[in-house]
Amino acid sequence: MVLARLTPRRRAVLAFALGGVVALGQAPFALWWLALPALAGVILLVVRAESWRAAFWIGLAAGTGQFALALSWIVEPFLIDIARHGWMAPFALVLLSAGLALFWGVAAALSRALPQPALGFAAAFAWLEWVRGVILTGFPWAMLGHVFIGSPFDQSASVLGPSGLSLLILAAAALPVAWRGRGALGSALLLAAAFGFGLWRLDQPLPAPRDGVVRLVQPNAEQSLKWDQALADMHLTRLLDLTAEDGGAELTLWPETAVPFMLEYAPIVAGMVAEASSGQPVVVGIQREAEGRFYNSLRVLEGEGTEAARYDKAHLVPFGEYMPMGDLAYDWFGLTAFAAQVGNYYSAGPGPQVLDLGRFGKVLPLICYEAIFPRFVSAAPERADWMLQATNDAWFGVWTGPFQHFDQARLRAVEQGLPLLRVANTGVTAVIDARGRVVDRLPFGEIGRLDARVPGALPPTPYSRWGDLPFALLLAGLGLVSLRSRRKAAH
Repeated sequence: MVLARLTPRRRAVLAFALGGVVALGQAPFALWWLALPALAGVILLVVRAESWRAAFWIGLAAGTGQFALALSWIVEPFLIDIARHGWMAPFALVLLSAGLALFWGVAAALSRALPQPALGFAAAFAWLEWVRGVILTGFPWAMLGHVFIGSPFDQSASVLGPSGLSLLILAAAALPVAWRGRGALGSALLLAAAFGFGLWRLDQPLPAPRDGVVRLVQPNAEQSLKWDQALADMHLTRLLDLTAEDGGAELTLWPETAVPFMLEYAPIVAGMVAEASSGQPVVVGIQREAEGRFYNSLRVLEGEGTEAARYDKAHLVPFGEYMPMGDLAYDWFGLTAFAAQVGNYYSAGPGPQVLDLGRFGKVLPLICYEAIFPRFVSAAPERADWMLQATNDAWFGVWTGPFQHFDQARLRAVEQGLPLLRVANTGVTAVIDARGRVVDRLPFGEIGRLDARVPGALPPTPYSRWGDLPFALLLAGLGLVSLRSRRKAAH
């Protein structure tokens, strides 16, 4: 009755506020128990909307509220050089939040055409969120299921993947709206089953860690100063000193683009790395140039500085690392400003690779943004023994972005049953076991190094074998249930 007295504008304001509460489930807040009832409130507003158009605006408002808070870090890159780019920050946040909120709006509008709108919204939203992760190269950030990361619920991702976690919270929120008391009981049972499965899985033993010490180096180079030529020697010296400290380690990992030089133009750097590591292998985050193209790379240097292996980032960040259709604009119109083929943006590597690091086993390297894509990880040509994420999260500020990025990387460990070593410029630098638990980590925003052993790997998980098939089957089942429920009610 209270909702019936609200004007459409007030309903939109309420939906926006509830969307903001849903965002509190994301890192660093991790308040899933607040996100769940807030999501149920959004679904109730959608169900009570007078028409599909009204439902669309409610969904759009809720989605905008959710993304405005969850993606507030998007302003940070524009504040690195605030005099030149600061004016773009509010436009970036508003346009990105409203643009991604269209998926919420469309899900709400579609639900009004389905026989049971509450369950219909859950099914439509889960499907559209999956689409958001793949369309136009994909952006699966701030998925609803991410609110469960770090809790026993996240272990369901080993079977259902990240979209399955979203389906879990959507179903739990929609059931009480659809069937009140019976639905609330069903929601409680669903959550209890997922929580119990998570506790059981976390209680199972893990294989022993691999032999050999790995050193993770966190240089904490401030982004606004990182490429200052006057400070380049200082930043490189910091990396070398941390590598050599206390005699070094048997394998050392540096973050993404850690080195402010390129080996093609400063070959002496390879020798300096070899000297600091006493010839032991170092995985170096460094840019690379070849035939006029530039790559965001990881290069394994060992011995006297010889390159033993290399990985070029394959899934680049649109508008940041490459300009969509930039090469096409060069080929058709001769525009060079956006063309990777003439060195004005990064070129993409061939795809996921597994590098053989000898006694340290086979590693799947992921550079920054690549770790947010579960299908990219699953597309590796063979199963690795562990995963390495090298990243520079200084772009994301110090509040929400680095911790959301860290959580998404943790989820890849759960999905694949593989440990993850994450080395970041400013943090979060950490060692994560094959069930997504943090074994050890460095303090955020400090200069330091972390010595650890690579945790043991588990056998392939159901998700690593079947991908999104279990999620698709459950989504189809939810759709069928929503179709039947209204027919029963009509009789």
